[in-house]
Amino acid sequence: MNEKGKIAKIEWLLLASTALFLCILMALYFRDRAAMERGAVETDVQVPQEELVPKPLPPVDLNTATAEELTALPGIGEELAGRIVAYREEHGPFETPEEIMNVSGIGESKFADLKEHITVNGEETS
Repeated sequence: MNEKGKIAKIEWLLLASTALFLCILMALYFRDRAAMERGAVETDVQVPQEELVPKPLPPVDLNTATAEELTALPGIGEELAGRIVAYREEHGPFETPEEIMNVSGIGESKFADLKEHITVNGEETS
């Protein structure tokens, strides 16, 4: 205030800015409150477990799988799937899942990634 008791222009500007700010806050508050009453805001949603974790695929039988089916295995592309099929045709059926490590390009590390996804004649790897 100045000497005559009047409010200065800057003080009017600050009062107007404060009033505008408070009006905006109130509008936001009532907007959010109305949305909550309509049920538009959900904070605690229960999602079924099946939607979060996909069902595991059944193991692929190395003796009956096609090259296309083998490509569904982790880390097995078209070329490696072709080598697995070629190995099977040349050496006969796999006797154990571990025998897949005889295929060029499949070592212990890749086998560790595969072992829970493969089977031989329906017998799963332990």
